[in-house]
Amino acid sequence: MVRLPGLFAIQGLLPVSLQPFFLDHMPIRLATCLCLTLICMLAAPSIEATDEVAEETYLAPDQFLADTFDQAPPKPQVLWLTKSLKPRIREILGHDYPAVRIRYWRQENRTAWILEEIGKTQPITVGIAVEDEQIARLKVLVYRESHGWEVKYPFFTDQFQDASLEDDMELSKNIDGIAGATLSVNALERLSRLALYFHQQTNPPPPEA
Repeated sequence: MVRLPGLFAIQGLLPVSLQPFFLDHMPIRLATCLCLTLICMLAAPSIEATDEVAEETYLAPDQFLADTFDQAPPKPQVLWLTKSLKPRIREILGHDYPAVRIRYWRQENRTAWILEEIGKTQPITVGIAVEDEQIARLKVLVYRESHGWEVKYPFFTDQFQDASLEDDMELSKNIDGIAGATLSVNALERLSRLALYFHQQTNPPPPEA
């Protein structure tokens, strides 16, 4: 009888009294199936581990605000996501923003936003500062996805600096992606457009001539 190496592994799991019977009488096809089942059972935990969510804070939101406003952030204000804003928000994100209002911080022509968007399955928390209709800085604050964390690095986030919002709700500059992090890249791109749009909604109207 041909004996597979895996048979000995299964044999070791059986009571001693049944082990000789197992090797001498087990049909080869049934034994092969049991071997494959055992291998899959042993491999399953490692496969699931790669998809585990590991929340990691790269920069605390309070520190982002302090860095954005020279260590003296202003008091937060509120932008209500009214019916008039929702169509544009849906156009940018492809869905509604899961809140009825957004807190933001404003000092002269600079605003700061802490927004969240799903990458693949988990929300990514991003801090975005906008000044004079352009992105001044963008930082990944909290990352919860199991893949795509490369978007936290400055070589990627610095691309958003000086980007503005075109009339068609697209960015004024191209953002190069990262292989294997497409969903996270797209999430940050959507949030950058959303922050620019929100900034426009908070701008005071120009004085009448």
